[in-house]
Amino acid sequence: MTTEHIVTSYEDELASLDSKIAQMGGLTETLVAQAFDALCKGDVASANNVILDDAKIDEFELEIEEQAVTMIARRQPMALDLRQIMVAIKITSDLERIGDLAKNIARRSIAVANEDHRTTLRGIERMGQAVSRLLQVALDAYQRREPVTALSVLDQDEDIDSHYNSLLRSMLVFVAEEPDQLHTRSNFIFIVKNLERIGDHCTNIAKVVHFIATGLQVGEAETLIRPQPE
Repeated sequence: MTTEHIVTSYEDELASLDSKIAQMGGLTETLVAQAFDALCKGDVASANNVILDDAKIDEFELEIEEQAVTMIARRQPMALDLRQIMVAIKITSDLERIGDLAKNIARRSIAVANEDHRTTLRGIERMGQAVSRLLQVALDAYQRREPVTALSVLDQDEDIDSHYNSLLRSMLVFVAEEPDQLHTRSNFIFIVKNLERIGDHCTNIAKVVHFIATGLQVGEAETLIRPQPE
Protein backbone atom coordinates (compact mmCIF):
# COMPACT_ATOMS: atom_id res chain seq x y z
CA MET A 1 0.00 0.00 0.00
CA THR A 2 1.50 3.33 -1.06
CA THR A 3 1.88 6.34 1.22
CA GLU A 4 -0.42 8.31 -1.09
CA HIS A 5 -3.12 5.67 -0.74
CA ILE A 6 -2.80 5.73 3.06
CA VAL A 7 -3.08 9.55 3.16
CA THR A 8 -6.07 9.54 0.81
CA SER A 9 -7.79 6.89 2.88
CA TYR A 10 -7.21 8.90 6.06
CA GLU A 11 -8.58 12.06 4.44
CA ASP A 12 -11.62 10.05 3.37
CA GLU A 13 -12.14 8.97 6.98
CA LEU A 14 -11.96 12.58 8.18
CA ALA A 15 -14.44 13.59 5.47
CA SER A 16 -16.73 10.75 6.53
CA LEU A 17 -16.56 11.95 10.12
CA ASP A 18 -17.48 15.48 9.03
CA SER A 19 -20.34 14.15 6.93
CA LYS A 20 -21.82 12.25 9.86
CA ILE A 21 -21.56 15.31 12.10
CA ALA A 22 -23.34 17.35 9.41
CA GLN A 23 -26.14 14.78 9.30
CA MET A 24 -26.37 14.70 13.09
CA GLY A 25 -26.37 18.49 13.21
CA GLY A 26 -29.11 18.71 10.59
CA LEU A 27 -31.28 16.26 12.51
CA THR A 28 -30.66 18.16 15.74
CA GLU A 29 -31.73 21.42 14.08
CA THR A 30 -34.90 19.71 12.87
CA LEU A 31 -35.76 18.35 16.33
CA VAL A 32 -35.28 21.74 18.00
CA ALA A 33 -37.48 23.42 15.39
CA GLN A 34 -40.14 20.70 15.62
CA ALA A 35 -40.19 20.78 19.42
CA PHE A 36 -40.66 24.53 19.44
CA ASP A 37 -43.33 24.33 16.72
CA ALA A 38 -45.15 21.61 18.67
CA LEU A 39 -45.13 23.87 21.73
CA CYS A 40 -46.51 26.88 19.87
CA LYS A 41 -49.21 24.90 18.05
CA GLY A 42 -50.11 22.49 20.85
CA ASP A 43 -49.28 19.66 18.43
CA VAL A 44 -49.01 16.51 20.53
CA ALA A 45 -48.31 14.22 17.56
CA SER A 46 -45.35 16.34 16.47
CA ALA A 47 -44.06 16.45 20.04
CA ASN A 48 -44.20 12.67 20.23
CA ASN A 49 -42.23 12.42 16.98
CA VAL A 50 -39.49 14.56 18.52
CA ILE A 51 -39.34 12.26 21.55
CA LEU A 52 -39.02 9.19 19.32
CA ASP A 53 -36.51 10.73 16.90
CA ASP A 54 -34.13 11.68 19.71
CA ALA A 55 -33.00 8.02 19.62
CA LYS A 56 -31.53 8.72 16.17
CA ILE A 57 -29.36 11.45 17.70
CA ASP A 58 -28.08 8.97 20.26
CA GLU A 59 -27.26 6.50 17.49
CA PHE A 60 -25.28 9.15 15.62
CA GLU A 61 -23.33 9.94 18.79
CA LEU A 62 -22.32 6.31 19.31
CA GLU A 63 -21.40 5.83 15.67
CA ILE A 64 -19.27 8.98 15.49
CA GLU A 65 -17.51 8.26 18.78
CA GLU A 66 -16.72 4.71 17.70
CA GLN A 67 -15.29 5.92 14.39
CA ALA A 68 -13.25 8.62 16.10
CA VAL A 69 -11.75 6.21 18.63
CA THR A 70 -10.93 3.73 15.87
CA MET A 71 -9.20 6.44 13.84
CA ILE A 72 -7.08 7.46 16.82
CA ALA A 73 -6.11 3.84 17.54
CA ARG A 74 -5.34 2.91 13.94
CA ARG A 75 -3.92 6.15 12.54
CA GLN A 76 -2.14 7.65 15.55
CA PRO A 77 -2.79 11.11 14.07
CA MET A 78 -0.47 14.07 14.36
CA ALA A 79 -1.47 17.07 16.49
CA LEU A 80 -3.65 18.91 13.95
CA ASP A 81 -5.57 15.85 12.84
CA LEU A 82 -5.94 14.67 16.43
CA ARG A 83 -7.38 18.05 17.29
CA GLN A 84 -9.98 17.67 14.53
CA ILE A 85 -11.00 14.25 15.80
CA MET A 86 -11.27 15.39 19.42
CA VAL A 87 -13.33 18.40 18.33
CA ALA A 88 -15.66 16.04 16.47
CA ILE A 89 -16.21 14.06 19.66
CA LYS A 90 -16.86 17.24 21.66
CA ILE A 91 -19.35 18.65 19.15
CA THR A 92 -21.12 15.31 18.97
CA SER A 93 -21.56 15.36 22.74
CA ASP A 94 -23.07 18.86 22.62
CA LEU A 95 -25.43 17.86 19.81
CA GLU A 96 -26.59 14.85 21.82
CA ARG A 97 -27.37 17.10 24.78
CA ILE A 98 -29.25 19.52 22.52
CA GLY A 99 -31.31 16.58 21.28
CA ASP A 100 -32.14 15.66 24.87
CA LEU A 101 -33.19 19.25 25.59
CA ALA A 102 -35.42 19.31 22.50
CA LYS A 103 -37.00 16.08 23.73
CA ASN A 104 -37.59 17.68 27.14
CA ILE A 105 -39.28 20.68 25.50
CA ALA A 106 -41.48 18.30 23.51
CA ARG A 107 -42.51 16.47 26.69
CA ARG A 108 -43.33 19.72 28.46
CA SER A 109 -45.30 20.93 25.44
CA ILE A 110 -47.54 17.86 25.70
CA ALA A 111 -48.25 18.71 29.33
CA VAL A 112 -49.57 22.19 28.40
CA ALA A 113 -51.04 21.36 24.98
CA ASN A 114 -54.69 21.47 26.02
CA GLU A 115 -54.55 24.85 27.74
CA ASP A 116 -54.68 28.40 26.38
CA HIS A 117 -51.37 30.13 27.07
CA ARG A 118 -51.12 32.46 24.10
CA THR A 119 -49.72 35.34 26.15
CA THR A 120 -46.98 33.20 27.67
CA LEU A 121 -46.15 31.60 24.32
CA ARG A 122 -45.75 35.00 22.66
CA GLY A 123 -43.05 35.76 25.20
CA ILE A 124 -41.28 32.48 24.54
CA GLU A 125 -41.58 32.63 20.74
CA ARG A 126 -38.81 35.16 20.16
CA MET A 127 -36.42 33.25 22.39
CA GLY A 128 -37.16 29.97 20.62
CA GLN A 129 -36.56 31.49 17.20
CA ALA A 130 -33.28 33.02 18.38
CA VAL A 131 -32.11 29.67 19.73
CA SER A 132 -32.91 27.90 16.45
CA ARG A 133 -30.93 30.52 14.52
CA LEU A 134 -28.03 30.25 16.94
CA LEU A 135 -27.75 26.50 16.44
CA GLN A 136 -27.74 26.96 12.67
CA VAL A 137 -24.99 29.58 12.86
CA ALA A 138 -22.87 27.43 15.19
CA LEU A 139 -23.09 24.44 12.85
CA ASP A 140 -22.35 26.61 9.82
CA ALA A 141 -19.27 27.93 11.61
CA TYR A 142 -18.11 24.34 12.17
CA GLN A 143 -18.64 23.30 8.56
CA ARG A 144 -16.65 26.29 7.31
CA ARG A 145 -14.17 26.34 10.21
CA GLU A 146 -14.96 30.04 10.49
CA PRO A 147 -13.73 31.70 13.72
CA VAL A 148 -15.43 35.06 13.12
CA THR A 149 -18.81 33.34 12.75
CA ALA A 150 -18.04 31.30 15.86
CA LEU A 151 -17.44 34.47 17.85
CA SER A 152 -20.77 35.87 16.64
CA VAL A 153 -22.46 32.89 18.30
CA LEU A 154 -21.08 33.98 21.65
CA ASP A 155 -22.38 37.50 21.09
CA GLN A 156 -25.86 36.28 20.10
CA ASP A 157 -26.06 33.96 23.12
CA GLU A 158 -25.95 37.03 25.36
CA ASP A 159 -29.26 38.10 23.81
CA ILE A 160 -30.72 34.67 24.54
CA ASP A 161 -29.59 34.91 28.15
CA SER A 162 -31.31 38.30 28.37
CA HIS A 163 -34.55 36.75 27.03
CA TYR A 164 -34.26 33.96 29.56
CA ASN A 165 -33.76 36.24 32.54
CA SER A 166 -36.69 38.44 31.51
CA LEU A 167 -39.03 35.49 30.94
CA LEU A 168 -38.01 33.82 34.17
CA ARG A 169 -38.74 36.95 36.19
CA SER A 170 -42.18 37.38 34.63
CA MET A 171 -43.05 33.71 35.15
CA LEU A 172 -42.06 33.83 38.80
CA VAL A 173 -44.36 36.82 39.21
CA PHE A 174 -47.19 34.81 37.62
CA VAL A 175 -46.51 31.95 40.04
CA ALA A 176 -46.73 34.33 43.00
CA GLU A 177 -49.97 35.84 41.71
CA GLU A 178 -51.57 32.53 40.66
CA PRO A 179 -50.27 29.76 42.96
CA ASP A 180 -52.98 27.41 41.69
CA GLN A 181 -51.20 27.49 38.31
CA LEU A 182 -47.88 26.36 39.75
CA HIS A 183 -47.73 23.07 37.83
CA THR A 184 -48.45 24.69 34.48
CA ARG A 185 -46.10 27.61 35.07
CA SER A 186 -43.33 25.26 36.15
CA ASN A 187 -43.55 23.53 32.77
CA PHE A 188 -42.95 26.83 31.02
CA ILE A 189 -40.09 27.67 33.38
CA PHE A 190 -38.41 24.39 32.45
CA ILE A 191 -39.05 25.04 28.75
CA VAL A 192 -37.28 28.41 28.78
CA LYS A 193 -34.48 26.89 30.86
CA ASN A 194 -34.06 24.16 28.24
CA LEU A 195 -33.91 26.81 25.51
CA GLU A 196 -31.26 28.69 27.47
CA ARG A 197 -29.25 25.48 27.86
CA ILE A 198 -29.42 24.85 24.10
CA GLY A 199 -27.86 28.29 23.68
CA ASP A 200 -25.08 27.30 26.06
CA HIS A 201 -24.33 24.17 24.02
CA CYS A 202 -24.23 26.30 20.87
CA THR A 203 -21.55 28.44 22.50
CA ASN A 204 -19.63 25.28 23.39
CA ILE A 205 -19.66 24.31 19.71
CA ALA A 206 -18.57 27.82 18.74
CA LYS A 207 -15.65 27.76 21.17
CA VAL A 208 -14.27 24.50 19.79
CA VAL A 209 -14.71 25.84 16.24
CA HIS A 210 -12.66 28.87 17.24
CA PHE A 211 -10.01 26.57 18.69
CA ILE A 212 -9.76 24.25 15.68
CA ALA A 213 -9.62 27.23 13.30
CA THR A 214 -7.05 29.27 15.20
CA GLY A 215 -5.39 26.96 17.71
CA LEU A 216 -6.40 29.47 20.39
CA GLN A 217 -8.99 29.40 23.14
CA VAL A 218 -11.60 32.16 22.96
CA GLY A 219 -10.14 35.30 24.48
CA GLU A 220 -6.47 34.44 23.94
CA ALA A 221 -6.17 36.46 20.76
CA GLU A 222 -9.76 37.39 20.07
CA THR A 223 -8.88 40.87 18.78
CA LEU A 224 -6.89 39.29 15.95
CA ILE A 225 -9.97 37.84 14.26
CA ARG A 226 -12.99 39.75 15.61
CA PRO A 227 -13.90 42.60 13.23
CA GLN A 228 -12.78 45.93 14.68
CA PRO A 229 -14.70 49.22 14.36
CA GLU A 230 -13.35 51.52 11.66
